[in-house]
Amino acid sequence: MKNNPNDLFGVYVHWPFCASKCPYCSFNSHVHRGAFDEDAYVAAYEREIAHAAQLAPNRVVQSIFFGGGTPSLMSPSSAGRIINAIVKHWTVEPRAEITLEANPTSVEVDRFRGFRSAGVNRVSLGVQSLRAGPLAELGRRHSVEEAVAAVRIAQSVFECSSFDLIYARPRQTLKDWEDELKEALRMAQGHISLYQLTIEQGTRYFDLQVAGKLKIPDEDLAADFYEITQELTAAAGLPAYEISNHARPGQESEHNMLYWRYGEYAGIGPGAHGRLMINNQRHATADEKIPFDWQKNVMARGHGMVVDDVLTWEEQGDEFLVMGLRLKEGISLARFTALSGRQINPAQIAALKGYGFVETLPNGNLRVTDRGLPVLDAVVADLAA
Repeated sequence: MKNNPNDLFGVYVHWPFCASKCPYCSFNSHVHRGAFDEDAYVAAYEREIAHAAQLAPNRVVQSIFFGGGTPSLMSPSSAGRIINAIVKHWTVEPRAEITLEANPTSVEVDRFRGFRSAGVNRVSLGVQSLRAGPLAELGRRHSVEEAVAAVRIAQSVFECSSFDLIYARPRQTLKDWEDELKEALRMAQGHISLYQLTIEQGTRYFDLQVAGKLKIPDEDLAADFYEITQELTAAAGLPAYEISNHARPGQESEHNMLYWRYGEYAGIGPGAHGRLMINNQRHATADEKIPFDWQKNVMARGHGMVVDDVLTWEEQGDEFLVMGLRLKEGISLARFTALSGRQINPAQIAALKGYGFVETLPNGNLRVTDRGLPVLDAVVADLAA
């Protein structure tokens, strides 16, 4: 498996259904009204897993991630069937990380023990805010009290757990965020994800911003939000290991690390993306986004893929930079050369070092500094040029 370091392999499972669509969400999520045959729908996952295993046989799975959408809306038995299908077709490490994204509503929390019995050993909760007003504005259906209770229950049921917050929200001040983050850090155990609000085309927030009805912090204030986030998390013993993710050493998300280290993964489910090594070529795959069209395609031909592109060396190098430079551990320049067939211009690295945007670590890895992370896109573009 050329260019697949350490044989990193994971499976991403996308569950597309949500109870409602949040105004900031650009993910492939769909509100489905009424009942549907969940057993038959899960059969499509089982079939697509079998197809993916034919394309990428003999892999050892280090991580499985149920994302969405809201995968905690599926029944625990459905999650168990999907996990069992992965176990059937690939070797799964005994200590593989199996993560489920969940919303902290009481109905879903009641299912936590069922998911644990099904094989899930890590949960990631979409809390998003610990303040009632912002929760409502973000379209979240849970209360602050439900969120806090869900975090505590998750910590008691699962070996590992995490929760997400969104900051730099409309009208939020630095003092507001400092108070909220300190409260969150007192609740957090090994991991927390902190995402700066970005406005994506196709969302309700985008339409409001275009209409002049939504204002978020400008670039300078956003940088201040980022800086205080880094300071407070580091002081609490959960430093950033990636731009938006913070953990105690040893409790980083293995599945996300697999992405950022440019490993190999199968994408299963509506809209899921994958990166598979097939005949020593790296393929970028993507599935049909519409949930029931995806199901029909899978049952008709064994898979829901609508994209299967062989990546060029240049494309692989660019992806490697985009993913790896998000990490505090940085990237191996030798691996970049192996992927892309070229070297990064030493003069460009020197220029970025002069600005204080990148640095070389003792092991030789190139890393973006704290000063460079807020302008990461520009740094990546310079290095890729």
